[in-house]
Amino acid sequence: MDNQKLINFLNQLLSNYFVMYVKLHRYHWFIQGKHFFQLHEVFEEMYITFAKDLDEIAERVLMIDGKPLATMIKYIKEATLEEATADDKEDEITAKLIEDYQQIIKEIKEDGIPYASDHQDEPTVDLLVSLQGKLEKYVWMLHAYRAYE
Repeated sequence: MDNQKLINFLNQLLSNYFVMYVKLHRYHWFIQGKHFFQLHEVFEEMYITFAKDLDEIAERVLMIDGKPLATMIKYIKEATLEEATADDKEDEITAKLIEDYQQIIKEIKEDGIPYASDHQDEPTVDLLVSLQGKLEKYVWMLHAYRAYE
């Protein structure tokens, strides 16, 4: 398959999205402090968005004749992000989310979009640009939130 690099990238992205989905649930469940109500809601909105995007990524893999990964072991192996390992304070959580989102954005820009463009796969380019935009909005929102800490 000549689009195997693109399929591999999308599976890596899918893996990162599963790691983020679980991480956001963890943050949603364990957040404490004076911003509990606000962050509890925001993290829920984020993981719901990630769940929808997971489906879009997996379906795109199928549409380009690939097979999406579908086990936690494979997600952990293929992800470039790390799982949450501690019940962090809210400033650590928001900083880590910014870092994770920026890493995914970088991978989309440097790897995913070029792979899709090389194959003139405009629907995949469109999906990746859409995901990048959502992540950039979260980065902007988290930076704005952190400005008042």
